[in-house]
Amino acid sequence: MEKNARIYVAGHRGMVGSAIVRLLEQKGYTTIITRTSSELDLRDQAKVIEFFQAEKPEYVFLAAAKVGGIYANNVYRAEFIYDNLSIQNNLIHQSYAHGAKKLLFLGSSCIYPKFAPQPLKEEHLLTGKLEPTNEPYAIAKIAGIKMCESYRDQYDMAFISAMPTNLYGPNDNYDLNNSHVLPALLRKFHTAKMEKAPNVEIWGTGKPMREFMHVDDMASASVFLMERYNDKPFVNVGTGTEVSIKELAEMIKKIVGYEGRLIFNTTRADGAPRKLMDVSRIHAMGWRHKIPLYEGIDTVYRNHVQHMDF
Repeated sequence: MEKNARIYVAGHRGMVGSAIVRLLEQKGYTTIITRTSSELDLRDQAKVIEFFQAEKPEYVFLAAAKVGGIYANNVYRAEFIYDNLSIQNNLIHQSYAHGAKKLLFLGSSCIYPKFAPQPLKEEHLLTGKLEPTNEPYAIAKIAGIKMCESYRDQYDMAFISAMPTNLYGPNDNYDLNNSHVLPALLRKFHTAKMEKAPNVEIWGTGKPMREFMHVDDMASASVFLMERYNDKPFVNVGTGTEVSIKELAEMIKKIVGYEGRLIFNTTRADGAPRKLMDVSRIHAMGWRHKIPLYEGIDTVYRNHVQHMDF
C-alpha cells in the first residue's frame, strides 16, 4: 500500500478496526477513511454504493461485523446471519464494482467444524458440522471467505481473507450478555472484588481449551497481509498456544487481585471443546505475535481500572 493510498477501515470503532487504524497511523498512512454506523449503515446497499462513489477507497479492511459470545450468538441467530451477510455482500461487491485494489476480509475461528482435528488447519474448512450455538455467524463468515475467493476467480480481484483466533484488547465489549469469555471474566472478577463477593460463577465446566491473542497483534497481522499477501487461500492468525477456561479464569483472578472462590455452572454450554489455530502458514511468511497472554490481559485490565471503564 502506498502511504497516501485511500484506505477504508470498515468497523473502525470496533476492537479490531480501531487497532488497525491505530497501526496504520503509526506506520504513516495518511488517508484513512472511516464512517460510524450512524453515518453509514453497512447493511443498506444504496448507502454503501453512495459511499463508494464518493470516497473511492483503494484498499478495504473489512473489520465490520455483528459479534458476540455464546449467549448472543445463540439468542440473536437471525440478526447474526442477516447483518453479517448484508455487510459482507455490500462491501465486497462494491469494492469490486468501484475498482478497489485490494480487500482484506476478517473472519473467525468458528468457521471450523466443531470436532475438526486440532490444531485447526485452513484445509479443515467445510469438513464437518459446525458448533450449533454460533452456526449462523459461522455460516456468514464462511460465505465471506467464499465470496472473496469467487470474486478473485471470476473478476481477478485481489480479495484476501484472514481468520483470527479469539481476540481481546482495547475497545472490547464488556456486556455480560453479549461479550466473549475473556472480557466477561474480567468484568465478573472486577465486580466481585469491588463488592467483596465470596465467589465468581464461571459458565460451563472450565475444561474447553481456547487460544487468545491481543488485538494489536491482529492489527499487525492484518496490515502485514494487506502489504505482502496476495494468494487465494485464507490465512489463520493466532498465537499457536492455548489455555483452558479454568486456567484463564485463574489467571484473571490473579491479575484482578480477587481472593474468593470459582464456581463452575455446568448447566451452561461449553461450546466447542477445543479451538487452537494452526498458524504455520502465516509463520512461514515471517509474521508472529508479540504480546504474551498474561502481560496483555494485565495491561488491558489496568488501563480499564485507570479509566473507570467497567
